[in-house]
Amino acid sequence: MKPHVLILGAGFGGLELSSALSEKLGDTVDTTLIDQNDGFTFGFSKLEVMFGRATPDAVRLPYKAMVKPGVRFVRTRITAIDPAAKRVTTDHGSFDADYLVIALGADYDVAATPGLADAGNEYYSVAGADRIRMVLPMFKGGKAIVGVCGAPFKCPPAPSEGALLLHDYLVQRGIRDRSEITLVMPFSSPVPPSPDTSKALVAAFAERNITFVPTRKVRELSGRRVAVLDDGSELPYDLFLGIPKHVAPQVVEGAGLTENGWISVNPRTLETKHPGVYAIGDVANPGTPKAGVFAEGMARSVATTLIAALSGAGEQELYPGTGTCYVEFGAGRIGKVNVDFFSGPKPTGTYQEASAQLRAEKEHFASSRRARWFGLR
Repeated sequence: MKPHVLILGAGFGGLELSSALSEKLGDTVDTTLIDQNDGFTFGFSKLEVMFGRATPDAVRLPYKAMVKPGVRFVRTRITAIDPAAKRVTTDHGSFDADYLVIALGADYDVAATPGLADAGNEYYSVAGADRIRMVLPMFKGGKAIVGVCGAPFKCPPAPSEGALLLHDYLVQRGIRDRSEITLVMPFSSPVPPSPDTSKALVAAFAERNITFVPTRKVRELSGRRVAVLDDGSELPYDLFLGIPKHVAPQVVEGAGLTENGWISVNPRTLETKHPGVYAIGDVANPGTPKAGVFAEGMARSVATTLIAALSGAGEQELYPGTGTCYVEFGAGRIGKVNVDFFSGPKPTGTYQEASAQLRAEKEHFASSRRARWFGLR
């Protein structure tokens, strides 16, 4: 029988890993990719949905479009993981693997922040962004808060992007002059590994009269339309856009895979404490941010490991802990930050100044992956 690679989760990590295995190994290996959803959406596309520039269907990439030698996609819900046996149970039966890769991402624990489900809105899920698309037109001005409810969270620049794009939206509606925007984040600076990026963002906040509240999280939303921060201070609001607390999926917790909330892995090989079992992306904790570009980098590293083991060709490449992020500054401009977490004694980042020209580069980033993963142009 052919070796079987089982990949749980079809986000950045799962899509890149399955593509790499198919490209190098073809149908000499059986690769099964499991996800409970019917399509993939880039995280940055949720901002397009949130501000009414795209519909959820327009930005969703259907998994049925994937046709890759050796790869089978199964849409089903995972109910149990046995990492020691490399066996996974789903609503459509069980799967046994020679190699198991867990790429299930992070779930959102909205209930962990009292009041968020009733009094606030989150834009990190497609459904949440779509709800905000309908809520924003009803906002007539007042106090708006973009608030982070827990750390770590996916895409560290996204709260800053939300605040800056909200400014543009309110300007376009002609109500910015009667609105206040406050950004609450648990970091001392917007992008800690890159002081230059943080400096540029803080300057953008000041230019647009956005209040930045660092080193704070939103603890709860009271019935008085007040956001209570983790130091007990209070901020009244008329509109709250939240980033919910992130947690590992319950099925991962139930498998006994987590330590301190996430799957511990060797930071350079991404292997768990179970031989032949790897974890990549937001569910893992190798010491890099929870963002798609880092999940993709992890997938490339694991791909080299599996290809070498299964074909006897090539060499394992260690996960470099590097990534490039594009940051929306509003007014049509995009900045770029390259970060490196492993090369030096501390993480570093280099910043490329925001410009309209970088938008084409970001669009190429998306289009190249649509083509590689889904065969779509």
